[in-house]
Amino acid sequence: MQLRLDGLDAHLKQAQSKGLAPLYVLHGDEHLLVLEAVDRLRRAARDAGFSERDVLVAERGFHWSQLVEAQQSMSLFGDRKIVEVRIPSGKPGKDGGEALRAVAAQPSPDVLMLITLPRVDFASSKSAWFQALESAGVSIKVDTIDRTRLPAWVGERLALQQQRVEGGEPGRRALQFIADKVEGNLLAAHQEIQKLGLLYPPGELTFDQVHDAVLNVARYDVFKLSEAMLAGDVPRLVRMLEGLRGEGEATVLVLWALTEEIRVLSKVRQGVAAGKPAPVLMRELRVWGPRERLVPQAAQRLSMPQLEAALALAARLDRQVKGLSDLPPGASASLPAEPWDGLQQLALMIAR
Repeated sequence: MQLRLDGLDAHLKQAQSKGLAPLYVLHGDEHLLVLEAVDRLRRAARDAGFSERDVLVAERGFHWSQLVEAQQSMSLFGDRKIVEVRIPSGKPGKDGGEALRAVAAQPSPDVLMLITLPRVDFASSKSAWFQALESAGVSIKVDTIDRTRLPAWVGERLALQQQRVEGGEPGRRALQFIADKVEGNLLAAHQEIQKLGLLYPPGELTFDQVHDAVLNVARYDVFKLSEAMLAGDVPRLVRMLEGLRGEGEATVLVLWALTEEIRVLSKVRQGVAAGKPAPVLMRELRVWGPRERLVPQAAQRLSMPQLEAALALAARLDRQVKGLSDLPPGASASLPAEPWDGLQQLALMIAR
């Protein structure tokens, strides 16, 4: 059974009379939301009489026989127990897949399984072990908070602690300010919101109060950079490039991420011109998540000559970051002396 995260509270309310499922699998990359969902399930299980708790972390060298033993072994005092299984890699392998299928096939009324994974890709979602887990219990997909929805999410979290930003433009600026400062770091956003609850009483928060309290705790992600480029969000794109540069990120990695995205755009543009539907191209090119919406939009606004010019610039930047200063045949104009300036020039060619 599949369940949306926003339907978990209603499910737990029903479980008070009907009982919890024997197994829950939560998968997603938003660690804060996964942790909060697990906490709610854990509290519900304790209220239902599951008083013991085992935690298994399936890291390198883990013996999957421990999972089967944890499910089958009874408590010394006969208590019901929670078995939490954390799979950080999201890839249990052959032995892990067999063990997960085994526990899914023989659920115990005295054991509640809580299995957490990072985001499950398309191939893993069709695997025998994952489908066995979904059939035996409840699967909860924890989606990433979209960047455009982050200010609203911050406002919702403030409301939970009886706080709100002031109305109108100052309030929107305050929410956007928090979102910008915690770029890609939802745990940090949670901490900053809690700090506002400690610093100020319930009620309205001014922009100045938010500005003075919130730190710059952004965590810049190379792969989120391509989303900003595809969306044409120039201020965010420039801010992320500056952040990655300040954090000492390797230029070759940033260039690779941008170039791969431009290659995808070229393939989409060529495929659409040949008459292929965009959804088919997205599946063929393995484009998922927010990119599934952003890539077709970006491909539509860019021409093939623009994409070819961007790939030519990427090739020259590749030579520059590798220390090859000579220009390839046909190139006349020189590149910016600083590779990061060249990376910004490349990203802006697509964003604009």
